[in-house]
This record gives sequence, C-alpha cells and structure tokens, in this order.
Amino acid sequence: MPLQMIGAPSDPELIRLPWDLPLEEWPAHHLVSLPRGISRHVVRFARLAGRVYAIKEISARYAKREYKLLWDLARLDTPAVEPVAVVTGRTAQDGSELDSALITRHLQFSLPYRAVLSGSIRPDTLTRLLDALAVLLVRLHLNGFYWGDCSLSNALFRRDAGAFAAYLVDAETGELHPTLTEGQRSHDIEVAHVNIFGEMLDLEAGGLLHPTIDPLAFSEQLVERYERLWDELTQDEIIEEVDWHRVDQRIRRLNSLGFDVAEMMVRRKAGTSRLIVRPKVVDAGHHQRRLLRLTGLDVEENQARRLLNDLDSFRVSNGLRHEDEAIVAHRWLAEVFQPVVNAVPADLRRKLEPAQLFHEVLDHRWFMSEAAGKDVGLEAAVRSYVDNVLVFKPDEKAVITPPDLLTAPDPLSP
Repeated sequence: MPLQMIGAPSDPELIRLPWDLPLEEWPAHHLVSLPRGISRHVVRFARLAGRVYAIKEISARYAKREYKLLWDLARLDTPAVEPVAVVTGRTAQDGSELDSALITRHLQFSLPYRAVLSGSIRPDTLTRLLDALAVLLVRLHLNGFYWGDCSLSNALFRRDAGAFAAYLVDAETGELHPTLTEGQRSHDIEVAHVNIFGEMLDLEAGGLLHPTIDPLAFSEQLVERYERLWDELTQDEIIEEVDWHRVDQRIRRLNSLGFDVAEMMVRRKAGTSRLIVRPKVVDAGHHQRRLLRLTGLDVEENQARRLLNDLDSFRVSNGLRHEDEAIVAHRWLAEVFQPVVNAVPADLRRKLEPAQLFHEVLDHRWFMSEAAGKDVGLEAAVRSYVDNVLVFKPDEKAVITPPDLLTAPDPLSP
C-alpha cells in the first residue's frame, strides 16, 4: 500500500517528512522540543512554516477512528486538539511496515499537567487543574461523548485568568452518542477517579506531592466537582407559578458558571400549581461569545469574564453608560487593551497569550495600588509587570530548541 495522507493538511511540507522512519528515529532538525505528557504511544512535535504539529504513531484503525472523533468534537465546539491528517501506508527503508500516524495541530500556550506542576506543587494549583478537568468532562458528557480514559495525562491545560482551561488531547478510547446513559456517565467518572488517584500516587512516589495532599481524597474531589456542576446544569427545579423569577435566577447562575441556556423545559406538576423547570439545551462559553461579538477577541472563558469586567469598568469611569455597547468595546480595545499588549517588548510577548498577559497586568496593578494606597495607573503597572514579573516567566508558546538539546533526556518522561 503506497503512502497516503488523508485529511485537510494546510502545509504541503507535511508529506515530505521522513515517514519511512519510525518516529523515535526522526532527525532532530525536523523536531521541536516541547513538554510531553505520559503517553502509551510515541509522540513527537514537528514545526513547519511557523506551525507546530503533534504526531502520534498508532495503528491505522485507531488513527482513523480518533481523527474522526476529533473532527466530531470540533463540530460540537468542544475543547479538544485540532485534527489535521492521518498518514497510512508507511514502510521503512527495509520494506517492513510501520504504524500509521495521527497529526494534530499543537495547541499554543498549552502544557501537560506535569509541566504545569513542575517545581513546587501547591494544593491550590492541583485543585484548579481538577476544576478544569471537571468542566471539560461535563462539556463532553453534555455533547454525548464518552471519554473512556479521562485523566490529567490525557488533557492539555491553558492558563485562563486565575484558573485553567482543559482540552482533550487523546480521544483513542472515546465514543460519540446522541446522549449518554447514566451507566456510561458513571463509568466515565469512575475511570477518571481511578486514573487521577494513580497519577497522584505517581507524583507522591516521586516526592513531588505536597505532604498535605491525600491522593485518594484529592481524586475524589474531581467526582464531587463534576457532580455539583452536572446537577446545576441538568437537574429539575420545582417552583410555584408566582416564583417565576427563580427561573431567571437559575439562568444567571448558569451564566456565572460560563454556560448559556439555549432552551428550557417547563411543565406543570400534575394536580398542583407548581412548575417543573429544567435547562434543556446548555451551551458553554457565555462570556467568550459576548467578548468575541463585541471585540473579535477569541479567548478562554475566565479570561473573557475578566476582560468584560474591565470593559464595564471603562464604560462607567468614562461616563459611557448610555453609549452603544459595541462602540464602547471598540474604544476599550483601542485605548486600553491594545496599548497594554503593545507596551510589552516583542521578544517577551511569546511568554503568554495576550488575554492572559492583560489579566496578569490587571492583577499586578491591583497589588501595586494596594501597596501605594492609591491607583498607580495602567502605564506604571505595565512597566513594573514587564520588568519585575514577565522577564522571569518561561515561554509558554511553542519554541524551537537547538538540535543539541533535543537529545537530552525528557524531564517529563515517566
């Protein structure tokens, strides 16, 4: 069978990569050194024409299946890596068959959990990772996706204001259904619980876990967080007809969690004046959509919330309460957001994505103002943040590492 690439590759150089070599033997000049999570397959990163691709060696059957599932998730607007192509028909130079390869686009500014936790592992950082994973699992289940192998290792994390956003990176064991049964949901949660318990034990054995963290109790927190969010999104609420305002309160609570209610089911409870209310169609990304509509900025949910809060403060402080929201957003973008991003030296901008950088500048301004007893202003906050904070942060965007460093042992390998 001849070499074949199936998909939507945007770079013709992909077909010219050394597919006749096992991934483990690829020359260093094709590769990018990036933090890797634990994987049962060989994974390498290649950079072509300014784009970074993750390439996973896997059998043709599973490569094609995972590729389709990732496209299905993309159509459902679910956080997951973007599929690019499947390469089949690989043969080595001696004529022996090689496994196929799944190509996905590397998620910029994302890190595996072990890279996020490198150095000192604080309990609150682990908690934020679990919160992100719980939200991802809920979003997958709302879309009828059974993961089958949910874990910290099978997700990538991007900073999202003071929290994290999780993305599915391994759909090999997944299944997509119109809806999930309670049994499928329960099994998926149990698998996640067991996997995370094992990951915590692994960190503990390596001396990387804070002594106050109990691996079992901590893994159980994922289940608790998942169940609370799932119930808030899906459970029935019984109200009296005169208490219709509670429906609006429910919608506002869901909006505060980052979800829009596209459709509600309301029915009368037999023989009473009470109504049974349940959100029927729930879409994630409430603040993301509002910010994108107003400014064109496509950011994570908590980042969008923070930027919208600053936009609202800008409106109030400039006496623009009655001005059209779109006009105010355009002014805020030109007078506040862009000047902050542009004030950062070009060689430091790759350290954080613009929305995260802006969020951290706002935090820095608050701490400086508290210390000074007055508002220090945005300009001074940016200068101080760049000089005293940003210069010491590691790059979180994909970076090409010199070839001689690519042969060093991977510090994230098990």
